[in-house]
Amino acid sequence: MMNFPLLKHEMLATAKLFCIILAVLMLYIISIVYMYNPEMSNTLKQLTATMPEMMAAFGMGSIGDTLIEFLSTYLYGFLLLILPLVFIIMLANKLIMGYIDNGSMAYLIATPNRRLKIVFTQASFLIASIFILLTVTTLVAIIFSEFLFPSELDIPAFLTLNLGLFFLHFAISGYCFLVSCSSKDLKTSYAYSTGLPIIFYLIEALSNMGGSLEKLQYFTIYSLFAPEKLMAQDSSSIWMLGTLFLIGLLCYTLAVRIFVKRDLYL
Repeated sequence: MMNFPLLKHEMLATAKLFCIILAVLMLYIISIVYMYNPEMSNTLKQLTATMPEMMAAFGMGSIGDTLIEFLSTYLYGFLLLILPLVFIIMLANKLIMGYIDNGSMAYLIATPNRRLKIVFTQASFLIASIFILLTVTTLVAIIFSEFLFPSELDIPAFLTLNLGLFFLHFAISGYCFLVSCSSKDLKTSYAYSTGLPIIFYLIEALSNMGGSLEKLQYFTIYSLFAPEKLMAQDSSSIWMLGTLFLIGLLCYTLAVRIFVKRDLYL
């Protein structure tokens, strides 16, 4: 089912983008872990007090008393949502619509490989790339937390939190891949694959500010990713993760079906 020469090509072609995103994530994660100390915490609390609504919009309304709560506040409200999203949008569009737009898809289809094999390889590569990216960042956070603050990080809860993050990006990547497989051109594909996730994030940010805007959170996929419930291993987090998985699976399934059956004007 896998086209290994194509898979190898994608690995080489994506290496630069992957390394850039990973390097930025690692730098930010290491910086946040290092900032977990009483002096810096007091500074952050003062900053939060001066701009409560702005900080709440980015999920930074409460610093927390433990290391995992601190990391949850400053990593999972903005950076680990947005940077992987940028990677997903760029890669999902490149893997299918990028080939169609520059005419390379004609050469792929002309090889003794069925469309199903091609699209399955591209979908698998996208999912694996996201998994590796988040796995490495998780390991980096754990290693530096244990090095700087031994035994202070609740590792099982932290792993559960990152599992939830993977399912969130799995669902978003499924949508972006579906758009890439069904759009008429690259411009349209980028517009839809970028627009809806960003709108969802902005809605989530507005709902975090509280008040009458709080109910807006139920209109976004980000409401299915609840760090506080994942860390507490709340029973409701199970159906949230299941919903994210089903959304992603449905989108990937539709994407494969559409690509196999669509007319390609190459």
